[in-house]
Order: sequence, then C-alpha cells, then structure tokens
Amino acid sequence: MTREEENGLAATDWRLVGLDIDGTLMNYGGEISPAVIQTVEQVRMCRTHVVLATGRNIVATLPVAHALGIRRGWAVCSNGAVTVRLNPGTPGGYDIAAVRTFDPRAALELVRQELPDAFVAVEDLGVGFRVAKEFPMGELVGRQLVVDYDALGHEPATRVVVRAPGVDVTHFDAVVQAMGLQDVTYSIGYTAWLDLTGPGVSKASALEELRVHLDVDAAHTIAVGDGTNDVEMLQWAARSAAMGNAPDRVKQVADEVLGVVADDALVPFLDELVDPSRLAVL
Repeated sequence: MTREEENGLAATDWRLVGLDIDGTLMNYGGEISPAVIQTVEQVRMCRTHVVLATGRNIVATLPVAHALGIRRGWAVCSNGAVTVRLNPGTPGGYDIAAVRTFDPRAALELVRQELPDAFVAVEDLGVGFRVAKEFPMGELVGRQLVVDYDALGHEPATRVVVRAPGVDVTHFDAVVQAMGLQDVTYSIGYTAWLDLTGPGVSKASALEELRVHLDVDAAHTIAVGDGTNDVEMLQWAARSAAMGNAPDRVKQVADEVLGVVADDALVPFLDELVDPSRLAVL
C-alpha cells in the first residue's frame, strides 16, 4: 500500500514541486535559512512531492536534502542525468532510480581544442569526479581522481563539467556556441562553468519521468529556479517562478519573478502552497 492510499488520497491529488538549490533554496553563502526549511516542511505536509532538482551530484545533494528534513522522497541530480530515491534504510541513504549517460568523447575533444587551459571533470557516480587536473578547492564536491585527459572519455558519462577561470562569461558563452556541440545538452552557469549531459537530458526530462511514475497530474506541477539549467524545468511546469537574481533569459520563460534569494523570496511563494485542508502524513 502506498502512502497516498494509506491517507485515502488518489495519487493525482498530489502536487510535484521541483526546486533548484543554489541561488533558489540556498543563498550564495551556502546557507538555507530557517524560514525556508520550515516552509518546505509545511509544503511537504500538504500532499506535495518536493523534489530537489539540481546540477549537483548525489554527494552534494544529500546534505541539502537532510538540512531540509527530507529523508524520504526523490531528488533529481546532475541536471537530470541521475534520479535518486531517498531512503534512510539503504546504505548511503538513497537508491539510484534512473541514470542517463552519453558518450563524452567528442565533446571532450572539442573542449580540449577550444579551451585547452580549462578544468575538466567527468562525474563518478555517487563518489565524485574523474578530473584531468584538480579543480580549485570548494568547486567540486566528492573525491577528485586525477586521470589522463584521454581516459576521461573511456566510459559513458552522466555529466561533464568544464570550468575556465579568468574567461569572461560572455566570451565563454560565445566560445561554447562556436564549438557546435550537437549531441549533448549543455548549460552555462554564472561563471565560466559548463555542464554537459546527454541528448534531451535536463531537469525537466527527469521530472517528467518522475511525474508519470508518481501519477501526478501535469496541471499540478510547479518549479522554481534561477539558472540557465532551469529553463527547461520552468517551461515544463504548469506554474513556474524565477528568482529575482536569475538572468533575464531565465526570467523570460517563467510565469512569475520572485525577489532575490538573499531575502528568502522563495518563502512567500511556497507559503501559497500551504493549505491545511491538504495536510497529509509525511
């Protein structure tokens, strides 16, 4: 018997909320305020699947889920390449529900040609990253195993990370566009940071698979984000909001624009989802 059945609820009565982490739930100091934590908990009690949808890997996502009090549920990691089911009864506290990989060799070769001085990492699922050279401290979470550049592409990858310190973001964007990456999905961060995933893979694609699995009506989907890797997710959701600190191209695809993360602007938005008549047992 599912939790929904135990509570006398149809699965389609539930909502699915996809929440980005950095710049949305978490401020730039790496903190989540008590107000955000409390509101997320209240939303979860109202027949709502709150799903962290992030570019972070599993290792970096789990502490955020735990800080929010989410021990059971779902998380979309690595920009949609990995979906995990949080389960405190399993080793590590999670089960891998879905993994989407791609052959990174062509993309890695293009990066080597166009950005020869860049830091490059290939995600090592559940552990950290294989890197051509160690990234600056604090930029990657998990173990960094240094390998020969050619060895980075020996196995299918969930995500490739490219970091080019000192390169102007506008120039970096132009270089990436000129690289002509045809067979991957890519997103560019606030700094010269590039995430590569497989064709058609995004937070939106993973959330849609999860929505179908959970039998949530498409009209009951909500998403909030602030980065270019959130664009597809915001377009996917029936109701979407961009943070005030988001770039204009992100704001343009959202139904509404909130205040900035430093002011806990997510809180009043989530408060609208709290309805005592929808209370369910977590």
